[in-house]
Amino acid sequence: MRRRNNKSSLGVLSFFVLIVVGAVYLYTSETFEQNAPAITLDNNGYWNFKKPLKLNINDESGVKSYKVTIKTKSDENSLDLETFITPKKNLDIEIKAPRSIYAIKDKKIKIIVEALDASKWNFFKGNSVVEEFDFIIDKRRPKIVTIAHSYKITKGGSALVVFKATDENFENIYIETNYGKKFKVKPFYKENYYISLLAWPVTEDNFKATIVAKDRAGNSSKSYIPLYLKQKSYKVSNIKISDRFLKGKIAELAEEFEETQGVESSLEQFKIINEDVRAKNEILIHDITSNVSDEMISDFKINKMYPLRNAQVVASFGDHRKYSYKGNHLSESYHLGLDLASNAMAKIIPQNGGEVVYSNFNGLYGNMPIIHHGLGLYTLYGHCSSVNVNSGEHVDKKTHVANSGKSGYAMGDHLHFGVLVQGIEVRPQEWMDTKWIKLNISNIIKNAKEIIDRS
Repeated sequence: MRRRNNKSSLGVLSFFVLIVVGAVYLYTSETFEQNAPAITLDNNGYWNFKKPLKLNINDESGVKSYKVTIKTKSDENSLDLETFITPKKNLDIEIKAPRSIYAIKDKKIKIIVEALDASKWNFFKGNSVVEEFDFIIDKRRPKIVTIAHSYKITKGGSALVVFKATDENFENIYIETNYGKKFKVKPFYKENYYISLLAWPVTEDNFKATIVAKDRAGNSSKSYIPLYLKQKSYKVSNIKISDRFLKGKIAELAEEFEETQGVESSLEQFKIINEDVRAKNEILIHDITSNVSDEMISDFKINKMYPLRNAQVVASFGDHRKYSYKGNHLSESYHLGLDLASNAMAKIIPQNGGEVVYSNFNGLYGNMPIIHHGLGLYTLYGHCSSVNVNSGEHVDKKTHVANSGKSGYAMGDHLHFGVLVQGIEVRPQEWMDTKWIKLNISNIIKNAKEIIDRS
């Protein structure tokens, strides 16, 4: 009797073990997986019918079939469907709009995605899912109308443009150039109007600026700004490096910069300072002076700039300096400011107020405050002996901000005066000229406001 009971108990135990093993298999096997396919549609809620929608469907047992439908208020149309003999675990699908749906007038539609996997779960029917995505249909490109602009731009100089751009679903508006720079634009005066300063770098042989407007549906428009281009030649200086200079100023600077630590060669020290350290300093300047706020402005007034009274120009803007040592080319750089000198430690008094965005030591530029005057226009004051303002301060015009000096890479007491438009160095001489400011800035803004008021 005991043997029969043992055999019976063993049989019952084996049966339960089989049930447990079977249950575990059903719940863990890919063949019987219970998860519905995952659907991802890459979109921001807008569609212009031109750009294909990117759809991804993935499932661990494999996608057996899918269907994509567009639903309007009155109709449904199939955009895509497919059934696979061999299920696909990951599908990347581009949904293109057929010509037949271009006539849809609804501004809002739904994209319905249905998918079925190859799982044996649910009595061999598999797992299914239906996802709905809402879209706003926008087939219209933004409109751009140029209102007013400077007549010309000089190589190394600046210009101004005012324009109107309209669209229901704006995403981005900017001005692109042939040399890769994108100028930010500011809202101006009234809704849908924008203003921006432009700059033609002294290192670029040509200049072209185009207004670009893009909306969320992927529509875009471009409008070329018809500026007359005035070429200008800049000085090229061939400078011979002396041993006295290398053992003096360069040796002194080499002790300050981490880039030259451990470098014994005076020639290598000079090359590193003139190229690597300079590039690092200029990156800082360009980053700081590229900022433009999105706040609307109604006007932009700027006074003639002359930060150092009774000063003489001792080095010009745009000077292409080529350095050699004993007849061999060593290095080169551009001088992207105007060097002004008067008395030692002369007072630096800008004729325009603004926000001090930087006030610290910056390598070759020495002690260097930077002031933002609005509209992406910045002024820089290098080699100062002392600085009287701090970053974050607002200063009024004719404020004594600093004193000239010879900090950084300077052989004698002077002011390195720089003017930048959205991170691009431009000719200070233009902004020191009352007539130029009137013709290219003040009159353009005045005319633009008159046109806007009449519209």
